[in-house]
Amino acid sequence: MAAARPDEDAVALAARVEAFVREQIIPYESDARRDSHGPLDSLVAEMRDKARAAGLLTPHIRADGSHLSQRATARVLQASGLSPLGPLALNTAAPDEGNMLLLGSVATAAQKAHFLAPMVAGNARSAFLMTEPAAEGGAGSDPSMLQTVAVQQGDEWVISGRKAFATGFAGAKIAIIMARTDDGSGGIAATMFLVDLPDPAIRIDRIPHTIDSSMPGGHAIVTIDGLRVPVANILGEPHAGFKYAQVRLSPARLSHCMRWLGSAMRAQEIASNYACRREAFGKKLVDHEGVGFMLAENLIDLKQAELMIDWCADVLDGGSLGTVESSMAKVAVSEALYRVADRCIQVMGGTGVSGDTVVEQIFREIRAFRIYDGPTEVHKWSLAKKIKRDHARTDRHSA
Repeated sequence: MAAARPDEDAVALAARVEAFVREQIIPYESDARRDSHGPLDSLVAEMRDKARAAGLLTPHIRADGSHLSQRATARVLQASGLSPLGPLALNTAAPDEGNMLLLGSVATAAQKAHFLAPMVAGNARSAFLMTEPAAEGGAGSDPSMLQTVAVQQGDEWVISGRKAFATGFAGAKIAIIMARTDDGSGGIAATMFLVDLPDPAIRIDRIPHTIDSSMPGGHAIVTIDGLRVPVANILGEPHAGFKYAQVRLSPARLSHCMRWLGSAMRAQEIASNYACRREAFGKKLVDHEGVGFMLAENLIDLKQAELMIDWCADVLDGGSLGTVESSMAKVAVSEALYRVADRCIQVMGGTGVSGDTVVEQIFREIRAFRIYDGPTEVHKWSLAKKIKRDHARTDRHSA
């Protein structure tokens, strides 16, 4: 059976998004309204006004609130990623894009009206608070290590703990907090809570400097001290946080792949243009085998990444959680795109490592992507465990 393909409307939408990013957003890459963590909210708001005027704000969510298929989303998010500013302008950026998907899948009607609607409208940024400080033994790639605790007191839950690398927290208006809760089984359970920000019970301890610089608000480390959340703000069912995390994480991993594929394609465009214009040792750089072969290898990696994304998107569109497939795609695509960005830097030499083009930033962002939503090694470890489980089921009678 032939794989599903995005419909003509989605292809046309992606073309509109690409034209908008190239014509309206790329010029903002030289805008000085940014700090060391990312663009300032004033810049984001201005770009979103332009996307809103063009009818392209939050393009992956239809007017009736339904979500495009993952295959169609791949085309749209790839186009938005042609500039590091594109996802912010179009409201397709992490963590908001993943949070919108989760709320759209799990939230009640009242929660959607209060929390989801402002996010879809591009009027509120959000944060997803699960990771905790490593130095304190908190949860990272292993969510079962959660130390942030929520205890029910009447019609409220009281949350206390510490969270780390809370992307976009500074300036966010909405947070999803994952905390450890007691379901009476004696095991490990977690619950997700929706919170309006700012709240005096949550304070920013610091915002560390990180290699990437495309996320407004940075990646904050915060302390939660006696935060009171009404029962009505539980996202989904109590004690089901780990299940809902899987609902969010597989598509979010793939969305990262979609956006950064667009960025890597842009870096390849710039590096190819440079190599086809720049001369050294009597000919164009592209005519030197060592340079031309790097760009050729990039074409191969880019196409393989695109196909991997489409394969995983089809799995998700088929109704599967796609946990294994998204791990495979995340590893393959992040590593391939890192190779692409690295080769682009190499082809461009001194220009490549300078801020004269966006290639240097794309390289840094894609390097961080190898960590986002689980490092490569964690996904490989998870896949190796699956191999062992499958072997145990299928080879029980072997010597």
